[in-house]
Amino acid sequence: MLIRLLFSLLAAFLFVASESYADDTVPPVSTRAHAFYYTWYGNPETNGKWRHWDHPVAAKTKEQEHTCVPPDDIGANFYPALGLYSSLNPNDVRAEMKELRRAGVGVVSATWWGRDDYTDKTLEVLFDAAAAEGLYVNFHIEPFGGRNGQTLRDALVYLLDKYGDHPALYREPALGNRPMAYVYDSYLTPAEDWATVLSPEGEHTIRGTKYDTAVIGLWVKGMATESEFMLTGHFDGVYTYFGIDGFTYGSSIANWPRIAAWAKKHGKVFIPSVGPGYEDRKIRPWNGANFRARENGAYYDRCFQAALDAGTEFISISTFNEWHEGTQIAPAVPKKVESATYLDYEDREPTWYLDRTRHWLEQWEAAAPGK
Repeated sequence: MLIRLLFSLLAAFLFVASESYADDTVPPVSTRAHAFYYTWYGNPETNGKWRHWDHPVAAKTKEQEHTCVPPDDIGANFYPALGLYSSLNPNDVRAEMKELRRAGVGVVSATWWGRDDYTDKTLEVLFDAAAAEGLYVNFHIEPFGGRNGQTLRDALVYLLDKYGDHPALYREPALGNRPMAYVYDSYLTPAEDWATVLSPEGEHTIRGTKYDTAVIGLWVKGMATESEFMLTGHFDGVYTYFGIDGFTYGSSIANWPRIAAWAKKHGKVFIPSVGPGYEDRKIRPWNGANFRARENGAYYDRCFQAALDAGTEFISISTFNEWHEGTQIAPAVPKKVESATYLDYEDREPTWYLDRTRHWLEQWEAAAPGK
């Protein structure tokens, strides 16, 4: 298969060091490893108000609803080691890029909720910070209002007109040197609608234009349903996002070999999403069914091993900093206040998940074809 041959030829170059450093002491990163990254945070010092740290509690009855009150009461079960940072503050974002480099992750998959949204305004800061650390950025297109095939095309035109020449824009050599965009909850739009943009014969196709992008759909349902959807929609590949083993068919690690085999058969890329656990009961107190304990790191290890066993050519990490759902690998610190005791990483250091990510990525890259 052409994709696999290209990977064989390129593998030796994928674990690369940044040109922004003058020596070889900086740890290399893998551009085949993509971390979902959230740029929706803000604080009064930078933004004039809190953003997302004051997340509402999504109770089942309206009478129970309330909003978290930072800095002691935040919308997360863990407390960030960097403090309550702002995604609009270049120093804060640069610090996170350094953490991603320590983890060996080469690509930041940035949440994007539409033009003029706060996550759109923070992109410029992210791109510049990523470039300074020798990292790259691709897009995680969220279900913004009115999202469909045509508005996805409009979004890609807007984003690539703005960042197409930025040194931090990620382009994947094995996929035609195209940019990459993940489409979260792609199932919300009919496959036939996606095909108008993603099929070479589509009425509004991006194929063969300067906006051609490797578009990755979210695999949620069973084999027959998602196979038909992804093929009809002409997606370039699939990912699983949820770091909750058993939550969906796609996020169940036992199903990854089968999805990987399907992707290989159809010339698609399969990108499993590994996560360290799941804990969102600070903002969804009723959601205990989806809780996944970190098990002192064992849960993360199992997910990574499953991804490697599936023979994947890319790995996505869910997530670097989705604090609300407790899926972050970013450093967290113990904190106890009158109203709450925040979780920590048990016997592990705050930076353990960064270093454990590097551990797994180095094993994965060492076993890549051609090594």
